[in-house]
Amino acid sequence: MATILVTGAAGFIGYHVSRLLLDEGHAVVGLDAMTDYYDVTLKQARLDRLSPSEGFTPVIDRVETPGLLMELFERHRPDFVIHLAAQAGVRYSIEAPRAYLESNITGTFELLEAARAHPPRHMLLASTSSVYGSNTEMPYRETMRADHQMSFYAATKKATESMAHSYAHLFGLPVTMFRFFTVYGPWGRPDMALFKFTRAILEGAPIDVYNHGDMKRDFTYIDDLVGAMRRLMDAVPERPAAGQAPEGDSLSPVAPFRVVNIGNSAPVALTEFIAAIEAATGRTAQRNMLPMQPGDVPATWADTTLLESLTGTGHHTPVTEGVSRFVAWYREHHGL
Repeated sequence: MATILVTGAAGFIGYHVSRLLLDEGHAVVGLDAMTDYYDVTLKQARLDRLSPSEGFTPVIDRVETPGLLMELFERHRPDFVIHLAAQAGVRYSIEAPRAYLESNITGTFELLEAARAHPPRHMLLASTSSVYGSNTEMPYRETMRADHQMSFYAATKKATESMAHSYAHLFGLPVTMFRFFTVYGPWGRPDMALFKFTRAILEGAPIDVYNHGDMKRDFTYIDDLVGAMRRLMDAVPERPAAGQAPEGDSLSPVAPFRVVNIGNSAPVALTEFIAAIEAATGRTAQRNMLPMQPGDVPATWADTTLLESLTGTGHHTPVTEGVSRFVAWYREHHGL
């Protein structure tokens, strides 16, 4: 059994991947800052569900704290690292960009320095589909250029990809970057559309529908996402001997570094997503139609050919099923 450092362990994705790894019998060192970007009681509830596990070691602190990650690497010598800690949210990055600079860039630097001193077998770092920015050709492939990010959040995530590549090249650290597409499911974040829409619909309040509903997202159910992450742990990238990556592979020609999309590969219209919530709640949404928000994009769509070639075909939960599971969790969690 391996020792795995999971940063952002009390977050939405961090909780689910930690739960999966603990269920497999691995030791998980779970780092989380428990920041108040959204309701801390939800983070605490996730952490409380992980803490009774014998193999779980909680650490409450910030990834950007100087020397913290170096100390954790020295003490625990993780075999794998899953780096999910970050300041998330496109719109909030317009209001509070410094939080993104400190958590996303400085925090990732601290992690890379610690890994340089105590190299793990594989480092897996979260990025985002937002790095594709203004690209209009779809589906998004990992080998596309991604030079025109539309938000500071996306810019910081693209910066972490470049930082990790340089360390992979210079120090031989095997790195896989995940580009996540809109993730949803039980224990999700309150700032995301599914949580906000479900809460508003059940309360009889209107929902804000941006770009007048003309949006599509590659909604990815949480269990499908963490299953793909788990399989990718074993797909350790190697520096190509001839300096040439296989056709269609995002593997760097000069480093053991790869970028991988994790999505459902089936974009769904926002109107269909809202309809699924209405069906699951048994209520009709009141829509407040609004223009596009700054930094947002009208559509996302993942090409998952590379993921499937590396790990095999994973499960793709239909949106109607995934939304129904979330609404059931929401009712239970809030005692409705």
